Amino acid sequence: MEVILGLCAAIAYGAGDFAGGLVSRRANVLIVVALSQVIGSTILIPAIIVVGGELTTSAMGWGAVSGIAGGVGVILLYTGLSRGRMSVVAPITAVLAAIVPVGFGLVTGERPSPLALIGVVIALGSVGLVSAAPDPGAPGGGAGTDDPDIREQPSSGIAEALGAGVGFGFFFVALAEAGSGSGLYPILFARIGSLLLVGAIIFFRHPSRTGMRESLPGIAVAGTLDVAANVLYLLATRQGLLSLVAVLTSMYPATTVLLARTVLSERLARTQAVGLVLATAAVALIATG
Repeated sequence: MEVILGLCAAIAYGAGDFAGGLVSRRANVLIVVALSQVIGSTILIPAIIVVGGELTTSAMGWGAVSGIAGGVGVILLYTGLSRGRMSVVAPITAVLAAIVPVGFGLVTGERPSPLALIGVVIALGSVGLVSAAPDPGAPGGGAGTDDPDIREQPSSGIAEALGAGVGFGFFFVALAEAGSGSGLYPILFARIGSLLLVGAIIFFRHPSRTGMRESLPGIAVAGTLDVAANVLYLLATRQGLLSLVAVLTSMYPATTVLLARTVLSERLARTQAVGLVLATAAVALIATG
């Protein structure tokens, strides 16, 4: 069951990141993040009541820590997705987002089966291949986009992607540490921590509200999918090893890349196509192991 939950979380994260990154190209990223989290919270609160669970200090503390880490990650990711090619930025983020919890899980005593570990290695390699797109402006470059702004800045968003990956990695670890009997309360306090962080940045920076009205549908989609992904990930970690669930969840770039290919006409390089195929094989190995 943890494999199914992890993959569903990956799909939701990938689609939500695509929606958030897309609207961040025409609206301020801080406002996008804040509104998406507020909208998502309207869905989260009824879910908390239905699921139940005990409100513990661990849920509050680890939830808040995960929210701050995740908030930084989302801001950096949406910024990177708005400046660079989604088919490059999202996979780079996922590499670090997977490495941090995998390392934490192994250090704290998790021991996946040899077959599952092989799947983890292949999964990390597949993410690397998906992110290894050539410069579209270079001779023979196979990957690119029909967006002239992105073509002019093929390496934009890389620094943000690296920072976002570290933030998401710590988000995954902290959320999994919140305790198994706390229901969805860790996600609620993660949301509170993230909103306090983003709200403070907005207060001091006074970002522009331009483009908000036409961006609201996309922001709502991003916020809804983000909450759904968080819930699915948390449930998955309670049924399986963090070192495996985090890798499955971190394969979300496959969804982002495919949506970018379909909606934005970002072309896939051969290495990216091979990476997507290897990602499928990795899931099968992790599920079998």
